[in-house]
This record gives sequence, C-alpha cells and structure tokens, in this order.
Amino acid sequence: MSERIKIALPIIVEGKYDKIKLSSILDANIITTDGFGIFNNKEKLALIRRLANIDGDGALRGIIIATDSDGAGLVIRNFFRGALPKHLVHHVYMPALKGKERRKTTPSKEGLLGVEGMDADILRAAFEPYRADKEHSASSKQLTKTDFYTLGLSGTDGSADARIKLCKAFSLPLNMSANALLAAVNMLGLADETEAFCQNLKKEG
Repeated sequence: MSERIKIALPIIVEGKYDKIKLSSILDANIITTDGFGIFNNKEKLALIRRLANIDGDGALRGIIIATDSDGAGLVIRNFFRGALPKHLVHHVYMPALKGKERRKTTPSKEGLLGVEGMDADILRAAFEPYRADKEHSASSKQLTKTDFYTLGLSGTDGSADARIKLCKAFSLPLNMSANALLAAVNMLGLADETEAFCQNLKKEG
C-alpha cells in the first residue's frame, strides 16, 4: 500500500464516502459539506472560513475544493467562490468519467463517477501540487478521544457545559459534539490551548 500524501490545506468534499476514499490516500483534514447541507449550516461554514485563514504549506493558505464533476459539484464549488475570497479557494477537479460506484445500485443522474469512485492513482496525481514539503510534514500536537475524556470534555458530568465554554473561548460554533470539537481543535492547532483552558476550568471548579 502506498504511503499517504501529506496535504497541509483542509480539503472540502461532498459526502462521507468521499472522505473515506480520500482518507485512505491522503493525510489531511477533510471536511464534508453533506451535499447542499453546507448552504444552511452557518456554523460549519464559519469553521471552514477560519481554517482557510491558517497558514498551510509555506505561504499557501486556504481550502481545497474537491467535489464531484457533476452539476451538483459545480453548484457547491460556486457557493465557496462566493463565500470565501478568491485567493483562499483552491480547486482540484475530478475527471468526468462514466461509471458507477460499487456501493450504488444505479449510476448517478449524470452517470459520472464521484470522488469516491475515482482510481487512487488519479486522486494522487490530482492532489500532488498541494503536497506538503518535508519541512511542514510533521504534524502539530494532536489530542485524542482519551485526552478529551481526561480533560472533562466528553463522557463526564458537565462535559457538555465544558465544551460550550471552550467553544466560546475559541470563537468556535457552540454546541459542537465532542467528536466535532476534537476535530476542530486539532485542525486549528489548539491542542496546548485546550489543555490549558481545561486545567483552568478545573481550578475554577
């Protein structure tokens, strides 16, 4: 199995199966739009806007849009063109290949393969321009689900309240689930700050 390609910028895809496919090939933060769900999800859009303004590989900043090559994928791309400054939106386009994903009983409306149906080599080639250089390939500190439990952010009395306080402190969407907040903290590089915040919460308690 080929080594996963490290991508410094967050990648936006349409659905969970796209995310699963790319996660097997790329070492990156991958966020789903849940189809057109992003249009009405102000909290997720706010998080994406924040992520887009974090330095990526060297001077590169922004997000990578990797939607399907069909009409729906184009609509989502155009949405982000209007939601973010042009220089922060990078596009990886899927070739318009006819076919059907194995998990589906029938082809899509336009009969084209989506991200999840693309050959791994095609995807690697598409994302190659955004490969992180060796200097940036080392991951920053990452928290785990166990860390979140130990810090009182999940699975304990008062953990929901602690998450809300943390979200307010870091200007993140309120009422995020433990898993969503964990992903956001790690993507934003706030592991140390989260630990310090929770330690102060325990002292105040």
